[in-house]
Amino acid sequence: MKVGWYNAVLQPAFHLPYPDDTLAFVVLSTPSMFDKALKPFVKKERLKIIRDPVDQCVSHHLSGVKEKFPDQKVDIIFDYEILPSRKPKFLAQTAAHVAGAAYYYQRKDVKLDPWGRKKIYGVCIHPKYGGWFAIRGLLLFPDIQVPFLQQSAPVDCVSTEEKRIELLEQFNFHWQDGRYRDIIEVKERYSEEQKAYFATPPAERFRLLGLTRLTE
Repeated sequence: MKVGWYNAVLQPAFHLPYPDDTLAFVVLSTPSMFDKALKPFVKKERLKIIRDPVDQCVSHHLSGVKEKFPDQKVDIIFDYEILPSRKPKFLAQTAAHVAGAAYYYQRKDVKLDPWGRKKIYGVCIHPKYGGWFAIRGLLLFPDIQVPFLQQSAPVDCVSTEEKRIELLEQFNFHWQDGRYRDIIEVKERYSEEQKAYFATPPAERFRLLGLTRLTE
């Protein structure tokens, strides 16, 4: 994507400090990440894991991507990073939408709003994985300008009013049961082991992976 696509839909407080034509990539993790990346990483780096294992795994692999471009400046922003103001460094779901990676369904996508004054949060749905994926970071190439890059719209896979209301209802009021993730027919979803891992409070996840928190 171009940074300008992202900045164009947000208030200045959330703008990325790069020229509009700067090249950027939104990084997603698919359901197979758990077995193909996280478990091998934990097995290999067991003694070095002192914070969230998923965050460290993503950081490890994105650092590896950066090393593949020794002649290029590459900036990485992770989904969990925040500014001193406590605002996130980038709005992951907005980035995924403008990059064409996943459709960010929000309250404004429902014509007959049934929620009154309730706060309703939006959620991204992927055309292949539904809600069974995560947005992990942003790779930016400050020295690469792509003025002629054409924007592709994300796939609108929850296209009816009824389904959009159902999605936002499930995500906002019943997110723990994960039903919103299956709002469309998906090609792949999290394994039972992976579901159990993410359903476990973060402080207890170390035990599931056979780890001891070195900070304790």
